[in-house]
Amino acid sequence: MTKRRQTGGAAVLAVGLLLCAGATGCSARGVAAEDARAADDPVRTLRQAPDALLRAGTSQTRTSMEMAAGGTRVTIRGEGAYDFRAQRGQLTVILPQDPAGNFGHPPIVELLAPGALFMKNRGAGVPADKWVRVETATLSDGNLVTGGATDPFAAAEVLRGTRTATYVGRTQVAGVAVRHYRGTADLAVAAGGASAAGGGALRAAAKGFATPAVPFDAYLDDQGRIRKLRQSFAFVNARQKGTVEVFSTTLLYAFGTPVTVTLPRARDIYTGRVAER
Repeated sequence: MTKRRQTGGAAVLAVGLLLCAGATGCSARGVAAEDARAADDPVRTLRQAPDALLRAGTSQTRTSMEMAAGGTRVTIRGEGAYDFRAQRGQLTVILPQDPAGNFGHPPIVELLAPGALFMKNRGAGVPADKWVRVETATLSDGNLVTGGATDPFAAAEVLRGTRTATYVGRTQVAGVAVRHYRGTADLAVAAGGASAAGGGALRAAAKGFATPAVPFDAYLDDQGRIRKLRQSFAFVNARQKGTVEVFSTTLLYAFGTPVTVTLPRARDIYTGRVAER
């Protein structure tokens, strides 16, 4: 009797091990199947990525913007949070150090809203307690580079204009498993598929940049949400009489973070002339 029980126990253990191995195999096959689908239609996947952010609702974000100025590459960094459904966010933007290693300008606080950018500590003759308001559709770049940080949802909506894309493979961003895509988007096409608030800014950018083509690397998690997006924008610099390339990187994390953005009151907005920086 005891022997039969032991035999039965061994059989149960063997079945359990087989089930475990089978589950692992199924998991591996599931990932492989998902990767195959990712490689099958990357253009469609990327064009749908902004919708995954709308479903996520909110996130925290870090941004960086790199460009060459006077032969020196400078980087502007930002950090904050964003509400994708309301298309509102708040960033603290740190300007690069001067040649002596000092931060010559206090951090700029930026509020992002549909069709508008608000900046505090803008300097250039603006009182410290006032905000500067800019209509993004009037900017030649649609505020993709003007503020020193690309609006996270505007960056995402550029992907609606994906023309060509390839699936590079699986990797990690900040410890999160992601799928890496590389491709090129067209700003004019993106404007046609963008939200009502974002379409005007993207149309302005399509006309204002040296080329409407935007090369990018996008990293999407298993829910289709953008975790990292690196884009290259090219614009004509009238002073240097040439094309300047700007690299914008947006990192998104901590999805679901509560985000409250309070826009300035009319009396807190500076209406005087803003000097060039």
